[in-house]
Amino acid sequence: MKKAILVSLGLIIAIIGIIYISLWSKPANPETDVIIAADNIDAIDFNKIDSVTVAASTLYKGDMLKKLMQGEQYRDVWATPVKVPVVYLGQLHGGLSIIKKGGGKQTKSLRLKNEKGVVYTLRSVAKDPDPLIPEFAKTLGIENIIIDGVSAQHPYGAMVAAKLSEKINIQHTHPSLVFVPKQKQLDQYNEEYGNKLYWLEYETKGEKNWSNLENIIDLIDTEKLQERKLKYRDSLKIDKAALIRNRLFDIVIGDWDRHAKQWGWFFQKNQNHYTAIPLASDRDNAFFSIDGVLPSIISSKNIQPRLRPFEREIAYMPGLVYPFDVYFLKNTPKELFIEEANYIKANLSETAIDEAFAIWPKAIYDIHGEKIKEILISRRNDLEKYAVQFYEVLQTNEYLQKPLKGSEDTDIPKNLQQCFECL
Repeated sequence: MKKAILVSLGLIIAIIGIIYISLWSKPANPETDVIIAADNIDAIDFNKIDSVTVAASTLYKGDMLKKLMQGEQYRDVWATPVKVPVVYLGQLHGGLSIIKKGGGKQTKSLRLKNEKGVVYTLRSVAKDPDPLIPEFAKTLGIENIIIDGVSAQHPYGAMVAAKLSEKINIQHTHPSLVFVPKQKQLDQYNEEYGNKLYWLEYETKGEKNWSNLENIIDLIDTEKLQERKLKYRDSLKIDKAALIRNRLFDIVIGDWDRHAKQWGWFFQKNQNHYTAIPLASDRDNAFFSIDGVLPSIISSKNIQPRLRPFEREIAYMPGLVYPFDVYFLKNTPKELFIEEANYIKANLSETAIDEAFAIWPKAIYDIHGEKIKEILISRRNDLEKYAVQFYEVLQTNEYLQKPLKGSEDTDIPKNLQQCFECL
């Protein structure tokens, strides 16, 4: 009897020991679903968690009147929390160090580099449109209308745009969604940049080739490309087929904001000849949605012709043709536009589209996913027609009379400022 009791006690002690060891041998950083809000973010120890659930922004919530006048847009998507990994710069891609602060008029960004010399960018998902607000709007007290306009951007459009790009063999910056907590590696930028949601992606400029392309010397911006054209002249060509495919893809996804500073270039050398291959950046305006009384008025072709809504049909093609297009593509044969349109139509199948949209969290897809897909498919189906319209608008535009955006201070000849092949 005593022996049986001792055996039982021994088993109980062993079981307790196993439980004790298992509890204390858990990883130091277990994955925990922490929901971030304004009232708890400063109290969270991000060193102890792998991921967080956070909304891109709750700034655009509105009542029925606001939605009627300023549009429904993507307010609910911005306010819907998504689960994302918590990252530290020292643990990413072999360790990333900050090169410099960057960003456009709405986006905060940091340029980063690893030990191999590959350059990356952190771009804020949340926007700060304050620099875009004109003084008259502040005087009239209507600056909120301009700030609210960011709700027309889909905060996670860049994810799907990247996946769709792969289906049609277009280079992209491989954006991934991450949460960057305050940390030592942010150094002097800790307060301004810490505890925020970002896109981590490859930079469009740098000395190291991160793509699957061969014989790439480096990545450059459009201004540097113009300088190299002056140096190499007829030995340097643009990959026009790739550029047209990119621009027609912009039409399919409704990305209307494609000025010269939104592009990088892979600079490729083949024997004594050079080719510049386009790389689109900043897909914040993919699937751009415009509704409501005020946005509909503002986006009129007579007021803001470039502000084109993502709808089934494209009502005003001239608004989508930029000086950038005239500069690089004006003298390109119509047949190349049609060929690239058919390539996109053949490869951007319903299955390919479904696979691309599967990257969105279900909570995000369930809000507008089906509607966005329907519009995208409609545009894809009519792409050959739009390609011809794009080409015809190009022919009605004269060569440039002033330098491309971002190239105003270069010392290049006037004829090269007007078109890339005019040397």
